[in-house]
Amino acid sequence: MILESALLDVLPGQEDAFLSAFAEARPLIAVQPGFRSLELRRCLDQGRESRFLLQVGWERLEDHTEGFRRSAEYARWRDLLHRFYDPFPEVEHYGEPLVRG
Repeated sequence: MILESALLDVLPGQEDAFLSAFAEARPLIAVQPGFRSLELRRCLDQGRESRFLLQVGWERLEDHTEGFRRSAEYARWRDLLHRFYDPFPEVEHYGEPLVRG
């Protein structure tokens, strides 16, 4: 499994609107071929309450980079969510765990 990871810095004061838009966007990614899992976590550190960590599990790297990103659903995902980010997040992909436990 490939793990997509992104730190999402949401515009301060827009967190609730972002979470509402994310709830609408989540089904768009969940139906993609190769989609395995999704977690969105909010930062607990003081002064970082507008930061979220998104982690998405994919079967293969191409399921994200070629499948989802070239889909009609991604265009809708982008319309719903990208307006909330400042700066725009850097997305990285990770392979299988090297150490567990």
